[in-house]
Amino acid sequence: MFKQSFLTGLGFGLTSGIITTLGLMVGLASGTHSRIAVIGGVLTIAIADAFSDAMGIHMSEEAKEDNCHKDVWEATIATFFSKFIFASTFVIPLLLFDLNLAIYISIFWGLLLLSLFSLFIAKSKGDKPFRVILEHLCITFVVLLATYFVGVLVSSAFGNT
Repeated sequence: MFKQSFLTGLGFGLTSGIITTLGLMVGLASGTHSRIAVIGGVLTIAIADAFSDAMGIHMSEEAKEDNCHKDVWEATIATFFSKFIFASTFVIPLLLFDLNLAIYISIFWGLLLLSLFSLFIAKSKGDKPFRVILEHLCITFVVLLATYFVGVLVSSAFGNT
């Protein structure tokens, strides 16, 4: 159905775009309680981290001996655009709702997207969807908890400076 190089880029960009952006949002929100800081962080992730991840995939795919030049660029471009697009979607709730509600909506949106892509992966490999989805969501929850507490700790340590 899809070329492996495209799926590699899409999967990496989507996953990184969601988990990195949600982690940043939760950490910044819990540490600063500033909507503008969170919006700035999301836009920074959407641009800088999309280029960074695309370059990382590019170099990783180049290191594989069996990849042709076209496949390397296909994975690179798919990574950039999927990371940029999926990360950018998290700005929408931030523009429409107060910060706390926007964070909850964003978490729901991110978990939904991850679940759907995990379902696609499981079905395409013949694995049990529930196990694959649960595994990916558990990893995401660990990231969200860790970044929440980092934000709280940074705020309490440096909040008055």
